[in-house]
Formats: sequence, C-alpha cells, structure tokens
Amino acid sequence: MTAARQGGTVSAVDVRPLLRPPRSDALIAAAFVAAALAEAVFAETARPPLVHALIAAPAMAALAWRRRFPLGVAMVVVLANFAINPEGLFSTLLAIVLVAFTIGAETDLARARIGLALLALPLFGAFVAEGLEPSDIAAMIVFLGGPWAIGVAFRQRSRRVAEAVERAARLERERAADTAAAAAEERARIARELHDIVSHSISVIAVQTQAVRRRLRPDQEREASDLAAVETTARQAMAEMRRLFGVLRSEEDALALTPQPGLGELDRLLEQVRAAGLPVELDIEGERAELPPGVDLAAYRIVQEGLTNALRHAGPASASVRLRYGGEELEVVVEDDGSGPNGSAPAGGHGLVGIRERVTLYGGSFEAGPGAGGGFRLAARLPVRERA
Repeated sequence: MTAARQGGTVSAVDVRPLLRPPRSDALIAAAFVAAALAEAVFAETARPPLVHALIAAPAMAALAWRRRFPLGVAMVVVLANFAINPEGLFSTLLAIVLVAFTIGAETDLARARIGLALLALPLFGAFVAEGLEPSDIAAMIVFLGGPWAIGVAFRQRSRRVAEAVERAARLERERAADTAAAAAEERARIARELHDIVSHSISVIAVQTQAVRRRLRPDQEREASDLAAVETTARQAMAEMRRLFGVLRSEEDALALTPQPGLGELDRLLEQVRAAGLPVELDIEGERAELPPGVDLAAYRIVQEGLTNALRHAGPASASVRLRYGGEELEVVVEDDGSGPNGSAPAGGHGLVGIRERVTLYGGSFEAGPGAGGGFRLAARLPVRERA
C-alpha cells in the first residue's frame, strides 16, 4: 500500500492487484517451478541440485507476472538460464520460448523488438563464444523468432478485433442517438400539428358559445354569465396555445393558415402520387366512421409516408392502400410490389420512426417489413374512439 498526493490531498494507492497474477498465469508458473525442482532432483544439472533449485524456482515463479512485466521477467529468465543452464537443456530454455511469445503479444512493436533483443543477444553471444554453427542460428529462429512473431501477429489480430468491436459499438451508439433525435424531432412535429387541431377546436367552442349566449332571453342572465365564462376561458386557452406554438415551432415554421389534412384529402394525395408515376389503388372496407381529428391526421400521414417511401425506393412498381373500418379501430395498410433493397424501406430514413411515434401516441400498433409477395408492407391499427 502506497500513498499519492493529488490536488493537495493524500490518497492511498492499492498495489495488491499488481501483485496478484491472473490464475491461469499462476498455474503455468507453478508447472514450471515443479519442472525446475524435478530437474534439480532427478536430472544431471550443471550446478548442484540445491543451487539449481534456489535459482530456477524463483525465476520460473516470475512467469506468473510475465504479461504485466514482460521485459523484466525476460531479463530474470535469461539470467537464470545462463546461471544454471549454460547448455540450454532444461526448463529455463522453454521458459525463454514462452517469454518470447509473451513479449510479442503483450507489448507494442517498439518494446517487443527491445524484448527480442534482450532474449536473443545473450544467447547469440554465448553461441559465438562456443563457436557459432548454422544450427545455432536455426535454433534461435525457431525457439525465439518464431514464438515472438506469433505473439506479434496475435497482438495485431487482437487489436484489429478490438477496434472492430469498438467501431461497431460506436456506430450503434451513433445510430441510437440519431434515432432518438429523429424521434424527438417527430414528436415536436406531431405536437405542432396537434396544436393546430386543438386550436381550431377551441376556436369553434368560443364561436359557438358566443352564438348561443347571444340567443338567450334577457331573463337568462345566469346562463349568459356562465356561457360568457366559457367563452373567456376558450379565448384564454387560444392565447396560451399560440404561446405554446412559439415554444414548439422551429425557425422555418410559420403559423398554419390551412387545416391539417385528414383522410378526406386522401383522393387528392393519391392523384399527386399517380401523377408522379406510381400507380395506386385504394380499397375501403367497412362503414366509414367519424374519426377524432388527431387519429384522422395520423391515418393520413401513415398513407402519405408509405406512398412517399414507395416513390423513392421501390423502383418501377405499383402500390395499394387499404382502409378497413372496424367497430373499435381503423386499419391502414400500404403495400408496394417494388424490387428495391429490402422492399421500399428507406435506408437510414426517419419516416418509419415518425409513424411509430404517431401510432404509439394513440395506443395503436404498427408493423413494417417485406411483403409476402415481395415489395414492402406498412400496416397500422388506430383506435377510432378516444380512450378515457
């Protein structure tokens, strides 16, 4: 345990994780220690058995920390090898092979080269002193250069894999952030459109209330007073809605001068799409029901988005729109038979995000994907009654 001073305060630094090797490395080091002790007892060593054991065992034990201190452990193993194994016959030589791989795998290329030199130069000097032979060079290449090169290749491959994983994670984070931003933008757009609907409804309430109040008899003062309060509240709500629009609108937005569209304008939308070159068929099933203004707008936007996607991405194709009115819900289906990638789904577009936000707002369901016969299919179910 040591202490470090940072910003005028003294904080303790725990060195125990550095002193505690990974379990797998500890087991490998234990195996090398056992081999070294067995050599000291049963093999003919260059040094007395006790000397061999006292030098070899600590050096082999150092292998437990070879990944944390590769160059330091390399020096320890090389020195031990020269002290007890001048003929290169025992476990210390195998330890050098392991350390050579570790240096290549655990250090950057510059330090890896230094580590290889620490291992190779002493052995090369010993070979030269004893009379260098071609087999000595071959042995160094096989027992040092080979493991070292494998370690370097392993490190580079691991780095590429880690970079690929990080890149994929970064792209996923960026995609999630982009989707979240698109969803927030679409919610703001929906809120602006609903502002127009609510503002129109409140305006109608104010006008109708005023008309009823003016038709009252003179003796209905109490009723007139109540209606005047309703009218005042409606006009105040209108003023607050205008302020709300000021908060929601973007710089390019202007106050809407026309009502928001609904399924009543669907025929005009289909004519525009056909004029743009996409044949479209409309099929209406069930008895048309009066829809809440927001649901009516959402259904129109769903059809509009589906046909826009088909125009942009389906290629030469035709499309169909089906409205199925049920007792509790309206089903909207837009299909095309295009041959674009993944049907006509927009690559990287945010239109489907907007549709999902609209459908979720009204408690409906939504699905989009390849159609059964090819192309792309977009289907949504919207409740036709307001939920309490």
